Amino acid sequence: MRSRQSARSGQSDPSGRSRSGSAEGTVEAARSAATDITVHRPQELSPSLIQAWHRAMEESPHYANPFLAPEFAAGVGRHRGGARVAVLHEHGEPVGFLPYERNAFGVGRAIGLGLSDCQALVHRPGVTWDTQRLLKACGLSVFEFDHLVEEQRPFGRYVTGTFASPVLDLKVGEGGYAEWLRGAYPGLAKTTLKKERRLGRDLGEMRFVFDERDPRMLRRLMEWKSAQYRRTGRMDRFARPWIVDLVDHFFHVREEHFTGMLSVVYAGDRPVAAHFGPASRTVFAAWFTAYDPELRYYSPGLIMHLRMAEAAGRQGVRLMDMGRGDKEYKDWLKTRELRVGEGFATRPSPVAAAHRMWRRPVRGLRNTVLAHPRLREPADRLLRTAGALRTSARPGTTRTDPGAR
Repeated sequence: MRSRQSARSGQSDPSGRSRSGSAEGTVEAARSAATDITVHRPQELSPSLIQAWHRAMEESPHYANPFLAPEFAAGVGRHRGGARVAVLHEHGEPVGFLPYERNAFGVGRAIGLGLSDCQALVHRPGVTWDTQRLLKACGLSVFEFDHLVEEQRPFGRYVTGTFASPVLDLKVGEGGYAEWLRGAYPGLAKTTLKKERRLGRDLGEMRFVFDERDPRMLRRLMEWKSAQYRRTGRMDRFARPWIVDLVDHFFHVREEHFTGMLSVVYAGDRPVAAHFGPASRTVFAAWFTAYDPELRYYSPGLIMHLRMAEAAGRQGVRLMDMGRGDKEYKDWLKTRELRVGEGFATRPSPVAAAHRMWRRPVRGLRNTVLAHPRLREPADRLLRTAGALRTSARPGTTRTDPGAR
């Protein structure tokens, strides 16, 4: 399926706000009016469009994240029937790409919302757009996002809040892992290395595989993560078959701008911790991390992240994106923070009004709880208690401690 709608009408912003109040606004309006928009299924993009998308990623550091790659959108599109990509064209040349999902009522959201830790309209430098015209071309009354790249100025007035997204700038160190760890994290090095040595003595020689290709280890990771979700009262993502299939699919994707990376820490022949996440040439996204709960006192989740950071740096990756959210290990590891936006871009319609009335209070309550330790800690305890009761009622389930994500 391919539909085409022109954005050449040059009409004023339906919100009533003038776009000609400044020279800059006039230029943006003129460029937007000269833009065509076509809509495609992500898995049906032509090789030339995929190449143009990759080029836009390469031309700006804002868009190097693998969650912004066409391979991520195509993977989601295999399992989500409403997945689409709006392609912006200037003078016949593709210059921008917005992947999104749309339901039958015209409610849209960033593609993979709830799974993706980075969202944006990926575009070449200098490209702008009129958000109202874009939504109309996509057939959307509302477009919801929660990890929007801060650079997305045309979406700016629709952002309801911005949040810290910790990242780790990777540096290649001299010598082996221990030397790198002492140089990068002198405060953590002594404790971490001591726990690793103890784990090696207790179970066998420590071994780290940055790019593990054994699918059995991917299954082990998902089993550990499901148990963690249940015990902590969170939604079990891996109870949803389409997410399991999606991760399986990404495990086999080996492209320059998106590679599914499974990493495993072993003690002897026993897997201790595992992580699966996508990587581009320069950005590695922390996604799903879990570990053997019987070994939690060795801090296997922290060992995993430190091992991944060291190995990724040696592979030429320059940034490890740990995703939005407050976690103690992120505070230990981060070198700085990016800002990501949350909100709803809307066109005037009853559907958009109803969606905002339903979703915004829910998001507001969640953000209030997460932002205040006095609220977050009791809520977390309540979820853990509910999870413990739920898992104890299931015969054969194992106790699991929270993982890193």
